Amino acid sequence: MIKIKHLIILLPIIVSVLFAQTKKLSFEQAYLAGNPKLLKPLPTVYDCEKDNSYLEKRENKIVKILLPEKEEEVIIDFGSLEKEANINLQNALAHNKGYSEFILKTNNDLFLYRKGDNKVIRLTNDNAEEKNPVFSPNEKQIAYTKKNNLYILNLLTKKERQLTFDTSHTVYNGYASWVYYEEVLGRASHYRAFYWSPNSKQIVFMRFDDKNIPTFTLFNADGVHGKLEVAHYPKAGDPLPEVKLGIITLQTGKTAWIDSTVNKGNLIAWAKFTGNGEGLLYQRMNRGQDSLEIMFTGTESPSPEKVYSEQQNTWVEFIEDLYPLGDNTRFIFRSEINGWYHLYLYNYKKKELSQITKGDWSVTDVAFIDKKTETLFFHAGKESSLEKHLYKISFNGKNLTKLTDEPGTHNCTVLKGGKYFLDKYSSVSIPPRLYLYDISKKTKELLANSKLPEMDKYNLGKIELFNIPTEDGYKLPAKWVLPPNFDKRKKYPVIISIYGGPGVAIVKNSFSRRGLGSYFLAQNGIIVLNVDNRGSGHFGKKGKNELFRNLGKREIDDFIEAAKWLRKQSFIDTAKIAITGGSYGGYVTSMALARAGKYFKYGIAKYAVTDWRLYDNIYTERYMDTPSENPEGYKYGSVMNYAGEYNGGMLITHGTMDDNVHMQNTLQLIDKLENLNKDFEVMIYPNQRHGIRFPKYSHSMKLDVKFWFKNLLTK
Repeated sequence: MIKIKHLIILLPIIVSVLFAQTKKLSFEQAYLAGNPKLLKPLPTVYDCEKDNSYLEKRENKIVKILLPEKEEEVIIDFGSLEKEANINLQNALAHNKGYSEFILKTNNDLFLYRKGDNKVIRLTNDNAEEKNPVFSPNEKQIAYTKKNNLYILNLLTKKERQLTFDTSHTVYNGYASWVYYEEVLGRASHYRAFYWSPNSKQIVFMRFDDKNIPTFTLFNADGVHGKLEVAHYPKAGDPLPEVKLGIITLQTGKTAWIDSTVNKGNLIAWAKFTGNGEGLLYQRMNRGQDSLEIMFTGTESPSPEKVYSEQQNTWVEFIEDLYPLGDNTRFIFRSEINGWYHLYLYNYKKKELSQITKGDWSVTDVAFIDKKTETLFFHAGKESSLEKHLYKISFNGKNLTKLTDEPGTHNCTVLKGGKYFLDKYSSVSIPPRLYLYDISKKTKELLANSKLPEMDKYNLGKIELFNIPTEDGYKLPAKWVLPPNFDKRKKYPVIISIYGGPGVAIVKNSFSRRGLGSYFLAQNGIIVLNVDNRGSGHFGKKGKNELFRNLGKREIDDFIEAAKWLRKQSFIDTAKIAITGGSYGGYVTSMALARAGKYFKYGIAKYAVTDWRLYDNIYTERYMDTPSENPEGYKYGSVMNYAGEYNGGMLITHGTMDDNVHMQNTLQLIDKLENLNKDFEVMIYPNQRHGIRFPKYSHSMKLDVKFWFKNLLTK
């Protein structure tokens, strides 16, 4: 028998434990990072130029940590310097390798801040916006674009020098045409299309001409009269930008043209210097995007020659992961030519190709190349496509070693020297952590944990990874969040949250990157399910190829299979299976509700493509060919084609200034649905681009939750 005094002591402990397991997330916690917080950001860490060291950003400081002793050196103290110099260094456009010089911009003019001098020096004074300033490798100059021309500026003399002179409203030198920025160079480029040579003597750049590209007009409703934004945007079937690849020798100021797409209708990208700048590799692709060539040329007297090529019956991708080895004879690259992404070593002088990694799995990216020991560090999902681990392997394909251990997703930064790496790790059940690994000792140290003690007070629900089989033999990766105290005797509504586009997988053994929204919905009695279709990359190029010329068919078929599987589960409310997504996910949502309303009763379609004729030509034609080459595919893939079969239950949202997926897509769908007297809901977000951002993001999330509560929970 428990004595009374012992019971009195135990009761608070029991009550505390029970309370800790029953706390629920608020809307603000789940979607707006509200208090009390359950997670905190991991430290910002990145590689350092010096071997066996890394940089860490701590509040207003950048600190260098030297291993193995962990000696610390403050590289820069933003707080004290900003106070003394009265400037905001953390918004610098560029900095040199040693963080001793910063390029700042104020009122469209550039300024230089030198740490040693502790003063700000004006560099330009014309109120014309300089874009993408980049230090030369010797750190004596910067290059940038202004008024669509290319410039350099000597940091010692402060003398500016213009390098190109033929700009117009359609011609841009060193600054990308929109469709190249979006679909070729990537958003991380910030439109930059120029690159310094390693010896700082030359700049290679791309010249774009949009003269043949139709314009699209966006309307900004601010003010009394509003204003128009007109952009050159090539839709499916429209001409491509005309591009010329040139190289400027700074001593003479002369430009030598290397290659041109004019009258060829092809694509050029990814110029990379070899050696100390003696050679240049670049890539070109035909308009059909089924043939790729890697070209090599000397830089003194350019004369390009083809050194490597790939062809596929469906489509090829530009090889972004291409690494010259510094000897003007070899490069390492990542390619999907044999059905899975793998690493290859190519000697372009001897025309010798060797495959480094092999198997029915894909290399995700290259983390580090140790040229001295000829060792490659790379990420891959070798054991499971749902996971991401760090491996190393010799250039000759031997000595493959897995370096990370815990099941889940590892995003690693290998430090120069190849002895240590930093690992940002998470799994479905473990919030992000930061580890430091010592490769030779096979040890690791926990540096930071994003999980706060407050999280242990919440019963968030259970996450499970599993597969959903299809009738033709695929096992679709799936992940769901089940409500706390899940009871198979009850009936639960389901939200299928998807993306669905070619080569994009969202089902991973990792902690949610999008906050705690799925847990919030689960706590309110809704199962949240993620599913990847056969074209997501989990099944290599074989799965992706099934989407070729048929966007909107195989993806929807696979999600229908998921809905059929859900219907067989005794605990699913089959009348309340919903679907949602943004961008391509918005397209899939619209198509699912229109083409397969029998299975999907509700959905939120965000900034969706609704007809592939309305989207840009490089992305669309990669998978669909042109509208004239594939009219039936474009017809089948249009949401409007199924509007008559749509039965209601959709909320449509879009930003009026979306320059990527134009709101024209939503307006044409709305027009069709109204003419057919169909029921739907719509919310327009003025002046928002692709995706809804703060402060309107709060409204958007609240709208979503209200829609789900009303239709799935009747509250």
